[in-house]
Amino acid sequence: MQNKIKLIPLAGAIAMAFAFAGSASAQETVTIGQVSPLTGPNAHIGKDNENGAKMAIDELNAKGTMIGGKKVTFVLASEDDASDPKQGTAAAQKLVDAKVKGVIGHMNSGTTIPASKIYFDAGIPQISPSATNPKYTQQGFNTAFRVVANDGQLGGTLGRYAVNTLKGKNIAVIDDRTAYGQGVAEEFTKSAKKAGATIVATQFTNDKATDFNAILTSIKAKNPDVIFFGGMDAVGGPMLRQMDQLGIKAKFMGGDGLCTTELAKLAGAGLKDDQVVCAEAGGVPDAGKAALEAFKVAYQKKFNQEVVIYAPYEYDALMAMVAAMQKAGSSDPKKYLPELAKIHYKGVTGDIAFDPKGDIKDGSLTLYTYKDGKRTLLTVTK
Repeated sequence: MQNKIKLIPLAGAIAMAFAFAGSASAQETVTIGQVSPLTGPNAHIGKDNENGAKMAIDELNAKGTMIGGKKVTFVLASEDDASDPKQGTAAAQKLVDAKVKGVIGHMNSGTTIPASKIYFDAGIPQISPSATNPKYTQQGFNTAFRVVANDGQLGGTLGRYAVNTLKGKNIAVIDDRTAYGQGVAEEFTKSAKKAGATIVATQFTNDKATDFNAILTSIKAKNPDVIFFGGMDAVGGPMLRQMDQLGIKAKFMGGDGLCTTELAKLAGAGLKDDQVVCAEAGGVPDAGKAALEAFKVAYQKKFNQEVVIYAPYEYDALMAMVAAMQKAGSSDPKKYLPELAKIHYKGVTGDIAFDPKGDIKDGSLTLYTYKDGKRTLLTVTK
């Protein structure tokens, strides 16, 4: 019988740690933090990330994981940042105060970047499973890592694809002004221009908007071949609905925030076959697909829903962190951080190893479209 996951509030995590410390015969307890948006428009993606961490914690506890010759019980301290930078830094400080041994998160670049300074100052390793803005790992923080490709790779690949494969000559760009949305849109624009496209319109919205008629009407007048949106599916889905209502037939492109299994529900009849091309900032070549598919089956069985997007990367991030603890023989951040920096861990999303900045080495990208409301693989590329 599978062990039940230990998911408790921070106050409970601290109390449990003291209780274990007071008993000489008790096994060691290691608390790992997890931060993602568990409320708000991105909660479905944030919950997916949290579920990936839960799967890892459950598995580690079920097999009686040892660190430094001691059996360890892992506890997940999960915090909600609601995709808000201020709430993200508050969540980070709570985890630091709770003396967690490491943090998996945050989901969004806009929360990951400001929180990373707090973890760095405390010496706590942080692995983001999904933040793609290049600035995250360009700050010089030796505690910051990510297990997905960054926006330079993602936006660059999409920009070239828009011109070379979709034959887009006139392109409109919209972003939601978040660190993620603006970053990926800028990288896409640079790449598309370099490949020969003309950017006929640049428009902005926000990550909570629901009405896009004004900007879409303006864009329609420019008659673009392709519209690129830098933002999340919660905004991109309704935007597709309104494009359909306005009779805009352009291809619709976006990054990983758009590229979820939930997009079809959010877009409804606005999602036409082969209209959307998007990229997931990760990917598994044919040789590694069996492990990833097995993970997805186990996830479906455990949570009675499909993987939305980044649960496997959250799972791998936590497993890689624990592998570093095992190599160091300690969950002390100061002792295992050097091992994390040089880790080579074979995960369900591929090989996990980091460059000197903390970026994933040889990060893959997966391009998708949608057919009959289902996300459909186009290609995996570097």
